[in-house]
Amino acid sequence: MAGILGNEGKIITMNDSSKSAGIKDIARLLRVSIGTVDRALHNRPGISEATKARVLRMAEQLGYRPNLIAQSLKLNRRLSIAVILPKHISYFFDPLRAGIRAAADAAIGMQIHLEFHEYPRLGIGDVEALQRTVARGYDGILFLPGDLRKFTPLIRKLARGGSAMMCVGSDAPDTDRVGSVTAHAYVSGAIAAELLAHKLGDGARVAVFTGELSTLDHAEKLHGFSDTLSSLAPHLNLLPALESHERPREAYRQALALMRGDARPEGIYLSTANSMPVLKALDELGLIGKVQIIATDLFQELVPLIESGGILATLYQRPYTQGKLAFENLLAYLLQESKSRRIIRLAPHVIFRSNLSLFTGPQSALGDDIETEPLPR
Repeated sequence: MAGILGNEGKIITMNDSSKSAGIKDIARLLRVSIGTVDRALHNRPGISEATKARVLRMAEQLGYRPNLIAQSLKLNRRLSIAVILPKHISYFFDPLRAGIRAAADAAIGMQIHLEFHEYPRLGIGDVEALQRTVARGYDGILFLPGDLRKFTPLIRKLARGGSAMMCVGSDAPDTDRVGSVTAHAYVSGAIAAELLAHKLGDGARVAVFTGELSTLDHAEKLHGFSDTLSSLAPHLNLLPALESHERPREAYRQALALMRGDARPEGIYLSTANSMPVLKALDELGLIGKVQIIATDLFQELVPLIESGGILATLYQRPYTQGKLAFENLLAYLLQESKSRRIIRLAPHVIFRSNLSLFTGPQSALGDDIETEPLPR
């Protein structure tokens, strides 16, 4: 049984058993009728709050999962779902899309119309791509919220129009989104800071390369990093964050300027998968292996650098699992009468040279399952 963080830090358990509990099992264990269990699970009247609480607790303990396919067939519904994600960075977004497709393919017998829409990168065409869905009337939309100042009113407009908005890759709190699935960004930053704190001595400088700080995921990573560094490693000096806006040329230029300057850092945290331009600059300057580097995510170009020790570790955000869970939770929301919102933050996998083979072999560990797809190139 594997755990993931839910609302308010609560651990939501994912049952690995191939046969999940059903309504009959809950009724038998509690010695109540199937009708009573059904009313509790679907928040229908005719049941006391105490009994409802007992049923819900038992359902959670047993890992109860409703048969969504049966519900969909019974309702004879055809669901239209849009997926709106950036083309860049493919290292992250291609496996995320693969997870969404896998979850959709697993919904055998359901009438689902799934459409994928792309835009160049965060901050470039993202708002426009979401705006174009307003007139389409999708039942659900899976998307990564970028600049919240621009996204918040648009999310509310789409939600009022009847589209269930599910965030993936980052979150948009205080909006009308129905849920989100992300890696735990603050914890990711905190882990990176703790690793560098163990490797660097007094007075060492540390730099963070980030993407769009108007995106919550990127901002939270920086907060987690800076907070942890100040508490665990006050002997280290944190330089101002370098915000590349996910532009490879900008990240490359910033890295060259920083590493040629007088305040060259001894440690670097690459907080997005847009890491290759920075690593290219370090390689050209002969600094790979001389600077302690914590990267983000995992792809083919990163593997030899981890194997050689050029990168100390990478924090794998589990994009395939993010996509899979986001689609499953959006589908559950659309099909169930109980409209509960679910916020899931996945613990990142910390990948070192010592455990790299678990993620790059013929059967690599991805999320909570064994995944056989090759690493993105």
